[in-house]
This record gives sequence, C-alpha cells and structure tokens, in this order.
Amino acid sequence: MDFKIPDSGDIVEAAKRIAPYIHRTPVLSSRLINEYLDAEVYFKCENFQRAGAFKMRGATNAILTLSPDEIQHGVATHSSGNHAAALSLAARNIGVKAYIVMPSNSSKVKVDAVQQYGGIITFCQPTVEAREEMLVKVISETQATEIHPYNNVRIIAGQATATKELIEQTERLDVIMAPVGGGGLLSGTALSAAYYSPGTTVIAAEPANADDAWRSFHSGSIQPVSPLHTIADGLRTSLGSITFPIIRQYVNEIITVEESLIIDAMRLIWTRMKIIVEPSSAVPLAAIIKQKSSFKGQRIGIILSGGNVDLDHLPWNNH
Repeated sequence: MDFKIPDSGDIVEAAKRIAPYIHRTPVLSSRLINEYLDAEVYFKCENFQRAGAFKMRGATNAILTLSPDEIQHGVATHSSGNHAAALSLAARNIGVKAYIVMPSNSSKVKVDAVQQYGGIITFCQPTVEAREEMLVKVISETQATEIHPYNNVRIIAGQATATKELIEQTERLDVIMAPVGGGGLLSGTALSAAYYSPGTTVIAAEPANADDAWRSFHSGSIQPVSPLHTIADGLRTSLGSITFPIIRQYVNEIITVEESLIIDAMRLIWTRMKIIVEPSSAVPLAAIIKQKSSFKGQRIGIILSGGNVDLDHLPWNNH
C-alpha cells in the first residue's frame, strides 16, 4: 500500500480546515418512513450542502492542503457531475483557478453549474480515454494540480467529515449507510465510523445495473463497470486503487438494488420528507426497503449524497 489511510487526526483537521467553507448539514427523519420500515432512519442531508452534494467537503479539503506553488497554478479534473461543480466552487471560494474537462454530452444543468461557479471548461469526446487525454493536455499547458474525484486521500478525509458530523448529531447508530460509485464517500464514511463509532456496522448500497463495487468486494480485485444503464448516474464509476483497500478493510457489506426500487425510494423521500435528492442518494434507502426484515428495529444513519437533479428528466416520468 503506497499511501497512508487517513487517520482520526487527519479527519479532525479536515473538519476544522473546511468549516468556514461548507455547511454543517442537518439530520432529518420521517415518522412515516420509520413506521413503514419498523426502524429509525436518520438522513444526513448533504443535498443541502454547498454545490448541492457532499463533494464540496473533499474538494475544499484537497485545495486547502495544496502548497502555495500548487495553488498559484490552479487545480484540474475531468468530471461531468458533482465533483466538477464542487471543485469549481471550492476553487472560487479560495481564489484558485479550476480547469474542468467535461464530455461533450454532459447535461446542460451540470455545465451551467460549473460555469456559474467559475470553472474553466474544456470539452472532449464522451469516452474515458478522451477525458483522460484531454486532462493530460490541460495540465501540461497550465501546470495545474490534478484533483481526482475520489482516489485521493485528501478527498477521502474531506468526505469523512459528513459521517463525523452525523455521529455527533445522533445517538448511537447500529448501521451507517452510503451509496458507492468510485468509493470516496464510502471510504470516508467507513473510516469515520471506525474511529468515532466503532460498534457501528457500515453498509454500502449500489445499483444492480452498476454492481462493480459488489463484484470487486466479493472477488478481491477491482472489477470494471458494467455497460448497463442506471438512473443513479453518480454511481457509474469503478473503485480506485486507494478507495478499494479501505472499503475491503472497513465496510461490512454491499447491497445491490434494482432500478424500480431506486425510483420508489427517491419518490418516497421527495413526497414524505419534502426534500429534493438525486437518484444516487436514494440507493441506500432502496437497500433498506429491499432487505426490510434484516434492518427491523435498528437505528440507521444514511448519507443523502446530493440533490442535483435535472427537473426536466425525472426518473418516474421516464419509466
């Protein structure tokens, strides 16, 4: 292992460092959802975070730990989603340039957000290879520092602060759940649970149509993303060389859920809690609904990862 897993001190330092730039988001619950599940569920509302997702935590921590020379040249990444927006806003807050490579088919909502936050966009063909090649080109021209969306220990330490807060805001939790895509949020969630609530079980939830983390977890090696489509577009990413070993060591289980259940769970949160969450956020609740009997009577914390939704393309209108 050629990296140092963030320890408790790293997460405490990250929390102090980013505090002026992020929201300490609320924890909400719903009596109706609790009655339906026969469990107590506490939702950590990162959909209320700045830039609309937990990604603001890691992006801010990553930028604030750069050297003065690195800060002078700015930061760069390739992303079509929440990381692009979060890095752009975090960079603007701190007075740093952010160079964002985005595929040409990125949704207008996400392109607009990056532009509003001051990100400097370079478009490329919508393939992973094209994104990576264009990022290399942008970095060679700007000398910017790459901030990977999840495979970065500073990002992971920043994301871990969401669960640190959740633990501080609730009494003892039996289970903490997070969705898994690239594993930055899940790695941070699992580390915070291990350090600050060691009796708590950590469970990840993933779309069955993008079950590479589940396959990786059970096979012992990183598996490629399946080509199937999922509405949880934030989770269509494979694990990284840093996130995978942390997840193997600290996560207890990964549950996969079908698309129809994700839609049902998202709808339940919108209608019962009156808050907007994106499909990726609803995946953990879908997992509890799927395995209702095994969660009965438990106190469960869920990280609602974000609320950036294209209101013209809601999943229940397309199914």
